[in-house]
Amino acid sequence: MSIIAAKSDRSQLSVWVAIFLLLVGMIGAYQIVGINQALLFSIGGALGMTLYHASFGFTSSWRVFIKERRGRGLRAQMIMLGVAVLLFFPALGAGELFGNPVKGNISPVSMSVMIGAFIFGIGMQLGGGCASGTLYTVGGGSSRMLITLFFFCTGSLIATTHLDWWFNLPHLAPISVVASLGVVPALLINFVLFALIALATIYFEKKRHGSLELEPESEYQGWKRFIRGPWPLIWGGIILTLLNFATLALAGRPWGVTSALAVWAAKVAAFGGIDVASWAYWQIPGNAKALSESLWFDITSMMNFGIMLGALLAASLAGKFAPRLNIPKRSIVAAVIGGLMLGYGARLAYGCNIGAYFSGIASGSVHGWLWLIFAFIGNSVGVKLRPVFFPDEKPQSEKLTGC
Repeated sequence: MSIIAAKSDRSQLSVWVAIFLLLVGMIGAYQIVGINQALLFSIGGALGMTLYHASFGFTSSWRVFIKERRGRGLRAQMIMLGVAVLLFFPALGAGELFGNPVKGNISPVSMSVMIGAFIFGIGMQLGGGCASGTLYTVGGGSSRMLITLFFFCTGSLIATTHLDWWFNLPHLAPISVVASLGVVPALLINFVLFALIALATIYFEKKRHGSLELEPESEYQGWKRFIRGPWPLIWGGIILTLLNFATLALAGRPWGVTSALAVWAAKVAAFGGIDVASWAYWQIPGNAKALSESLWFDITSMMNFGIMLGALLAASLAGKFAPRLNIPKRSIVAAVIGGLMLGYGARLAYGCNIGAYFSGIASGSVHGWLWLIFAFIGNSVGVKLRPVFFPDEKPQSEKLTGC
């Protein structure tokens, strides 16, 4: 059997495995919890497919801009956020969506956010992905990112041992621009900020390269491109926003990722005999409930599982699911360090690139903008450190990925 035939057979098998597991997850969520949980699991699957097919990586977009001044990825993020606030702000201002109560991810403006986002930013570049990037690249078959994910969970658990100390550092109460200013002024301020960031990327890109980078051509068109990818970044950003809005409607709050990783690690630690339930963090009612209940009931966990399976399906449909075990030693070390920083930083910062940055800004929370600033600074440091662990790395502006 030729190598091409073997690869095709493996892709076909993984397509059916992904479909089977997605169906099992949807049916199980419906039977055990209810229709909303089944729909949220399905949204997770759609998020995974979107992240993979659009290669919508926050980590690589920031690295490409920092190193090469190519801003296509950052501009796609600004479009995504612009559509998000246009959908989210009126619903959050009304306090309900389709007759159901909703609330945003509004967290304190604090030292812990600044320090946590900075740590998370370094971890993004060393670990090779953000929170969503880690999940979808794991689903897409990256063996290295399994290491990052394991230590992401570990770092999250370590942070919960003393998180109350961090949260007691100097801080302001949560600030919502929607509640403070009203929907229309909040929208105008955010649109101006998104436009300024997009214009800044255009200025720096043209200054260095003379022209803007174009969207790469695809060998597929029409429905074939939708099935096999790759999708334009702007497609990805808009679809992610619509799916986040659907999450708000069904869950009553926006999309998040990293709280589940702490739960997974805590459950494993408890199974191993560690009295996690006695820690202050796990005595908070919501956290205690997540620790004691089955993962079937945890919305974030079910959506995370859906993301990985959706990415598995997307990678298989694209014929790119091919896990490799020959990981360079330096890359493994970077995955360990980066994963720990990602997990630890996310807990300090009240979230990650999804819960704090995307959903935070979409919620009108000032802490989301604070997260963006300090995470970007952390990414800049991480980019400087990458050559130690990835000495042969080549420019990536021609293909943005999650890693």
